[in-house]
Amino acid sequence: MLNRRNFIGSTAVLGVAAATSVIAASPAAAGGTTTHKGSFEGRSNHVTSGSVKIVEKGGRTFVVLGRDFSLDGGPDPRVALGKDGKYDPDTKLGALLDLKGKQRYALPATVDVSKYNEVYIWCDVAGVPLGVASLK
Repeated sequence: MLNRRNFIGSTAVLGVAAATSVIAASPAAAGGTTTHKGSFEGRSNHVTSGSVKIVEKGGRTFVVLGRDFSLDGGPDPRVALGKDGKYDPDTKLGALLDLKGKQRYALPATVDVSKYNEVYIWCDVAGVPLGVASLK
């Protein structure tokens, strides 16, 4: 039987487990080898700034937004890739986790990052870029 004391104890344990998984997935834990770097520029009358890098670690590839990353807002921002000024909707990595700071997004194994030279912060609702970083 689950009473209040057992419920509170079990949620505390779940909270610790959740915090541990967040720490393990945090950008600081990413390490790895940086293959490309870039800096964001705002688009569509939005202010987007900060660094981004592509990191390979343990056979996986990640898009890592820097501590200096910042977006002034926008509905439904997503992280994705593109090439030569063209956004590729098939590369959506997920919703932007936060408007500021370091964050990491795993690329699916089906996405060949070498085919892209830009990282996009994309507004799905309006179908416009909020920020673009050219990768070098």
